[in-house]
Amino acid sequence: MAMEPYDTFEYDVLVVGAGGAGLRAVIAAREAGCSVGVVCKSLLGKAHTVMAEGGVAAALSNMRNPDGGSEGDSWKTHFADTLKGGAYLNNWRTVEIFAKEAPERVLELEQYGAVFDRTPEGLIAQRPFGGHKYRRLNHVGDRTGLELIRTMQDKAVGVGMNIHMEVTLTRLLMDGDRVIGAFGYYRETGRFVIFKAKAVVLATGGWGRMYMYTSNSWEGTGDGLMMGYEAGAELLDMEMIQFHPTGMIWPPGMRGILVTEGVRGEGGFLKNSKGERFMFTPEYTPERYKGQFAETPEEGMKWLDDKKANRRPPELLPRDEVARAIYKEILAGRGTEHGGVYLDVSHRGADYIKRKLPSMYEQFHELGDIDITKQPMEVFPTIHYTMGGIKTEPETCSTTVKGLFAAGEVAAGLHGANRLGGNSLSDIIVFGKRAGEGAAQFALNHSHGTLDAAQLDDEIDLLLSPLESTRGENPYTVHTELQETMQKNAMIARTEEGLKEALAKVLELQERAVHLKVEGDRCYNPGWHAARDVRFMLKASEIIVRCALDRKESRGAQWRLDYPDKDDAYWGKHNLIASDNGGEVKVEPRRLPEMPEELKQVLAEQG
Repeated sequence: MAMEPYDTFEYDVLVVGAGGAGLRAVIAAREAGCSVGVVCKSLLGKAHTVMAEGGVAAALSNMRNPDGGSEGDSWKTHFADTLKGGAYLNNWRTVEIFAKEAPERVLELEQYGAVFDRTPEGLIAQRPFGGHKYRRLNHVGDRTGLELIRTMQDKAVGVGMNIHMEVTLTRLLMDGDRVIGAFGYYRETGRFVIFKAKAVVLATGGWGRMYMYTSNSWEGTGDGLMMGYEAGAELLDMEMIQFHPTGMIWPPGMRGILVTEGVRGEGGFLKNSKGERFMFTPEYTPERYKGQFAETPEEGMKWLDDKKANRRPPELLPRDEVARAIYKEILAGRGTEHGGVYLDVSHRGADYIKRKLPSMYEQFHELGDIDITKQPMEVFPTIHYTMGGIKTEPETCSTTVKGLFAAGEVAAGLHGANRLGGNSLSDIIVFGKRAGEGAAQFALNHSHGTLDAAQLDDEIDLLLSPLESTRGENPYTVHTELQETMQKNAMIARTEEGLKEALAKVLELQERAVHLKVEGDRCYNPGWHAARDVRFMLKASEIIVRCALDRKESRGAQWRLDYPDKDDAYWGKHNLIASDNGGEVKVEPRRLPEMPEELKQVLAEQG
């Protein structure tokens, strides 16, 4: 250790991640009187929150029916929609807090300076999205996430935060069974850095980069997830990976980039190569949604004008349903020239599209030379979001490790087996606030812990080993093989045979990754960064596959061809919990907490 210089910073609360959840945690912790340090892997403002384009879901009930009356939205309807969309694997208390507090958090954003689109009456405008009974997504064109980040950054800077950009953290530091900080390095120079903290909030987002086609940017390698896991945190619902129905499939270099659900929310049609709006095929609408969606394209066209809440087109079914329908159409030979389906919004007119979907217009025009006001888009499901993550307590976002809190996509419990579009942005502001408050309360009642030099030495040895090896695997080769096997065997359609093949390959890659070799030194060396990233992704992939193998049913994002039906008698009542058991992954079912009678009544009333 004496041979390696390092910097040291000390804060009451350390927030890892500078997306919406992290920034909201910063604001809450600062308002509670704590000093706060924020670490982000990339630059401030480049968080994955900007990928959430369509809107932030909250039951403000601003929209009016054709007769002028309110649509009648409420937290109770949002609560029921979220549970139904998540196939009832959600933590009921987490969903209750979320649905009740989301409206207040959205209005708070407005007070911070967010500029939302408006209704003729001057209220925040709301658009429809898949799985939401009413128009509930408060939006800024199709740039809502960007506006949220801009607003939250301004507020966080105003309350006072210390930001450390382009720093990769690789290990949480422990004093016994309590987290007391984190260790990592500056990406530019490779110099090591220690952050001492009384409490740590993980707000590091998702981990889609182990798949070949993903909307996730390069940062999404599961660092926060696996640091929490290695520190002893339990993981929940890890088999549940969201395949967003519409990612770009053409041109090839842009494959996987997100096409917002807002395109369908503004009236976009899904068509197969025959020009058919295939979502109207009865087999694609589950029985529980019968009667809630238009049954003919003509009825769907009428909805574009009057927006009657319960008769929207089936393009706005929950994401898992739409993704499976697209997959089946392509499998049946009705896909497009480039292996996707068509998403067409041109009938809405150029002025409307450029006003409501400016980012989508620019994205396709600049990247694919496609004018979506005149031509359809070609789309295919892309890995977009992770419903699973670190298990947290609903009230404070505390984890099963003392001093460690988590919020946003890295945390689990809210979305169950499938996330409704728009719930991610309200998730990060509701539980980012609660995580910051929980961490601040913990920090105000504890002192700093004692650093263990052995932990630092172990992590330094692990980080430096690829540079010191004379022979070994190229981390990029290992990463590519991981992406290929996860894309092939652990994507939308899963089988026991395919999952076992994936598990065997992942374990083989883990063995090979013990000995990685990287040329050069630590300065400006992306290969060296990849060496640590790939170790995190390999362990996360193992957990995903093991959980997918154990859940022998189809529910939400988990679609097992060999177990095509839901098993409500058992699996509908259990989550899967993954934990570290002496270096081995332990997966066990755990019964969902019992819902109180008053909330069961809410569900019954909502239908």
